[in-house]
Amino acid sequence: MGLRRTRQGAQDRQSTEGIPHGAGPSDLAVELRGVRRQYGRGSSAVHALRGIDLALPRSSFTAVMGPSGSGKSTFLQCAAGLDRPTEGSVRLGGTEITGMSENRLTELRRTRLGFVFQAFNLLPSLTVEQNVVLPMRLAGQRTGSTRSRREAAEMLDRVGLGDKGDRRPGQLSGGQQQRVAVARALVTRPDVVFADEPTGALDTTTAAEILALLRHAVDSLGATVVMVTHDPVAAAYADRVLFLADGAIADSLPRAGAAQIAARMTALTAKTAPAPAGAAA
Repeated sequence: MGLRRTRQGAQDRQSTEGIPHGAGPSDLAVELRGVRRQYGRGSSAVHALRGIDLALPRSSFTAVMGPSGSGKSTFLQCAAGLDRPTEGSVRLGGTEITGMSENRLTELRRTRLGFVFQAFNLLPSLTVEQNVVLPMRLAGQRTGSTRSRREAAEMLDRVGLGDKGDRRPGQLSGGQQQRVAVARALVTRPDVVFADEPTGALDTTTAAEILALLRHAVDSLGATVVMVTHDPVAAAYADRVLFLADGAIADSLPRAGAAQIAARMTALTAKTAPAPAGAAA
């Protein structure tokens, strides 16, 4: 066990030493090479991802769509280091994460990744400001310092909640809570922000406001956003839409309108839908 930990620690150091935060050998924020994810073995094995090859540039907004069971969630989890691929390589911000220990992965997620989920995942006992600085606190920074509070205040200003820092999440609307979640995801200036159905629990008007914030984060702050969504309107905010089917990238569109994205999604769903019982092969 001791030898295994030593080897793992050496691999972690080799994968991160000499690569400063946010820097890498290229302008790529996310790289997946030959990524496969299999659950189970033998005839009952589920092939959630079947060899994903993908390179996403920094300061880009990518939407990921696909029919139910296409592998969207597994893709996001593997790309964000929340799950380990069965085969292949994942690099974030120029850092190889595939062989990292869980402790190093946790550290990387705290300092170099941001997350926005459908459920806002705010801590109800903390104030809005305390929720925003939580990633800093988990990373070992002094969140009570003038600098940390100033950074939190600036980010809250950017999402239109500069006067809500002392409120509790329960005192805010759903849209305001998601704005807090966006501020929390961006406050550490991460390499990548992963968003999983960030507008799924919001009305149309509020959803548009959140998507505009993510778009602004890319255009004005240089953020990189990877968003899983089922909504063509949401995907239309992205620079590129990737379509997954049966665990593989089936199609892609450069920045397009919601109608074009919806049409492409409808065609893909029809193509991958199982044939009705009794239909000819």
